[in-house]
Amino acid sequence: MRVLNQLFENNRNWAKKIVEIDPDFFKKLSNQQAPEYLWIGCSDSRVPANEIIGLAPGEVFVHRNIANMVIHTDMNCLSVLQYAVDFLQVKHIIVCGHYGCGGVEGAMDNRPQGLVDNWLRHIRDIYQKYETTLNGINNSKRRADKLCELNVIEQVSNVCHTTIVQEAWRRGQALAVHGWVYGLENGLLRDLHVCVRRGDELSSIYRMAINEELEEKE
Repeated sequence: MRVLNQLFENNRNWAKKIVEIDPDFFKKLSNQQAPEYLWIGCSDSRVPANEIIGLAPGEVFVHRNIANMVIHTDMNCLSVLQYAVDFLQVKHIIVCGHYGCGGVEGAMDNRPQGLVDNWLRHIRDIYQKYETTLNGINNSKRRADKLCELNVIEQVSNVCHTTIVQEAWRRGQALAVHGWVYGLENGLLRDLHVCVRRGDELSSIYRMAINEELEEKE
């Protein structure tokens, strides 16, 4: 007896609809993968990359983990990044966080979370970096939202500082790194105005984006 029959049925219906729209869709898809975008997002099931930005399968390369982190010792993330940049030659890397992120909220909670605490330590470090600003926000939801935004900006900086992206820029490869946040409550993306296209842009754009977040009226 097949387990999860409903999912297989959903799959057949989905494939049928796709072929009805484009009979050659899967033939073309199987022959080549040539996305222009790498999406680094959260593992949260409510944040499906392709659907959010209205792209079909094959149009966006995706890496997801808890709280959309880019950690310099994470070989999984770095391997995805290298493949996207060096082999797929993506033109845009999008780091996208989301409001209501369980990882961010868990990092703000001092109670032990288990193994995931080792991962959340990186977000807690970001909190400590901006502790004065964050502790000055009385509304807990807004405080978590602000940490989501600051986390995205920090992860954009981490992407830009990887040897992979630095080497791509040195050889003149067209590559832009963007920081966005997705709203679960309205389905809309917010641009955090941190878009880096060259290594020499990073410091000034990072500072401006951080200052904008820290100066934003609550």
